[in-house]
Amino acid sequence: MTVVLDRVLGYDDIEAGGRFLSVPFDVPAGTSSFEVRLSFDESVAIIDLGCSGPDGWRGWSGGARRRFVVGTERSTWGYLAGPIEPGTWHVVLGLHAIPAEGVHAVVRVETPGPAIGPEPPAPAPVGPMRRRRDLSHLGGTWLAGEMHAHTLHSDGRLTPAQLVGMAARNGLDFIAVTDHNTISHHADLPELGERYGILTVPGQEVTTRLGHANAYGDVGWVDFREHPDTWMDQVDAAGGALAVNHPVAGDCSWQWNLRRPPHAVEIGHSSLGGDRMDQSPWAWLRATGWSPGHIGGGDYHGRGGAEPGTCVTWVDAEEPTTAGVLGAVRAGRTAFGVGVEGPVVLRIGEEIVTDGAAGLVLTEPDGSSRMIRSDSARFPAGEGPYRLETDGRLIVAGCG
Repeated sequence: MTVVLDRVLGYDDIEAGGRFLSVPFDVPAGTSSFEVRLSFDESVAIIDLGCSGPDGWRGWSGGARRRFVVGTERSTWGYLAGPIEPGTWHVVLGLHAIPAEGVHAVVRVETPGPAIGPEPPAPAPVGPMRRRRDLSHLGGTWLAGEMHAHTLHSDGRLTPAQLVGMAARNGLDFIAVTDHNTISHHADLPELGERYGILTVPGQEVTTRLGHANAYGDVGWVDFREHPDTWMDQVDAAGGALAVNHPVAGDCSWQWNLRRPPHAVEIGHSSLGGDRMDQSPWAWLRATGWSPGHIGGGDYHGRGGAEPGTCVTWVDAEEPTTAGVLGAVRAGRTAFGVGVEGPVVLRIGEEIVTDGAAGLVLTEPDGSSRMIRSDSARFPAGEGPYRLETDGRLIVAGCG
């Protein structure tokens, strides 16, 4: 065991490194694995943990773990397994919250690291994908999905297999798995999609102190330490999509300036469940002047809360593939609602179309409203967002 850091971390480190501290350590040729351990007083500070090697980023625990193993065959959840390149590696510490007097931290590296055991057994198959809602009669090819969910690869409680199986059980057409600042879960997704009969979309939640965004698609690892303009450039170049997450959500609210708007904004989020009358996301959009597609996200972590499909995203996809879903998100052919079987409001061509909305109120971009008196209804579409509310002003669906 080698101690590679043993000192008080304070605001000098934050000001010098932009809240990230890279701690170097050397790995000799022939190494099959190593373990990193971080210790500090967790009652006074929040320090995130990650790792990069000579050939690039290897993984991120955030605040979910205080130790990890990187190995040629297996690694801790959130870290990429594979060859251990000889040379200088770095433990990356995210100095998320540090007291004024500083905090004593110790980082230890052991080579080789302990063996990583097999993954927990997968749940029993839940059968082929089935849509619980067919909206083809309205026009377009609308798929229901979950755009925001986590596994053990970051701070979730479920394996990827458990999460994907739950999404299929809940009748979704697709699920995007968006673990924080890592792509270690991507390799599992194609096989799990085939196993459970559901489309699996690779994603990552690019997580910073000034806001979170989901990068969707096979776009490579997105460096959360860079400005979000670089995320947009990378995602665009790879044909992916970028969505700002929960733009008004406490200390996770979006505070970055972008030179161009994202492809979508997570207007419907499980954090709104406690106040379904909350219109702050629309106020935020009006202040930005953006008009991106509206999506929803359960942000499921596996410890209660909104299971996949509770805050559903509808996409008008030209084909039931990842490319089809991302093409719809990039084009703004999206909507969100409460539950797969709940009311929907969609923008289809030059019309606003509702389904399952009899007795609800449609609020239009200028703030005017009208009662929906039939199960399905159509109206000329204006520019701007629409939402469906109960007569008590509880928001149940929306579109951009």
